[in-house]
Amino acid sequence: MEDRSIALQAITTDIKQHQCSLRRGCIQAVPGEGNPNSPVVFIGEGPGRVEDEEGRPFVGPAGKLLTNLLESVGWQRSDVYITNVVKCRPPENRDPLPEEVEEHKEFLQRELDLIQPKLIVLLGRHALHWFLPDEKISQCKGRAKRKGDRVYFPIYHPAAALHNPNLASTLKEDFLKIPAVLRKIAELPVAPSPTPLRAEVKSASKQQLSIF
Repeated sequence: MEDRSIALQAITTDIKQHQCSLRRGCIQAVPGEGNPNSPVVFIGEGPGRVEDEEGRPFVGPAGKLLTNLLESVGWQRSDVYITNVVKCRPPENRDPLPEEVEEHKEFLQRELDLIQPKLIVLLGRHALHWFLPDEKISQCKGRAKRKGDRVYFPIYHPAAALHNPNLASTLKEDFLKIPAVLRKIAELPVAPSPTPLRAEVKSASKQQLSIF
């Protein structure tokens, strides 16, 4: 849809122009990238060094692995939408602070509200924390969960698999489940209206329902 592409470009422009506490220590903001009509959105933690240099998400070593994983299920990067919780690189790639996530959460919420994906793939424990804060990645990875009107599928972050080869096979196995999960979502009953990114985070555990 042309209108959706135009709206996404407006979000991209706002992200690039946004000034935040992280902006002083990075080269540029890194907006999400991909198909605004995709049924699946991949969300990581934040840009790394290469992403900060190029202004695109997941283009470093972890991004190359993500591209390979997409190809393993017959997809290209242009078929899906890829973004991060925060759009600016934290110093030395440290974890973003809660107040830094707060500065950026408007953009992620706008991306999700616009795209309305059927499935949100959470890449790693940090992305998981902001949507399903009571879950642990080692326990919930590879299992889809519904919260409100959204369905989440947590998996290990590609960077974790690069740093710990023991996780690589698990990541690949979980990734291969994604197309089947998408097909099954069509069979699920309609859920309640959407909730903001962190608006009901404290009551999330009461709303989560494993569907696979």
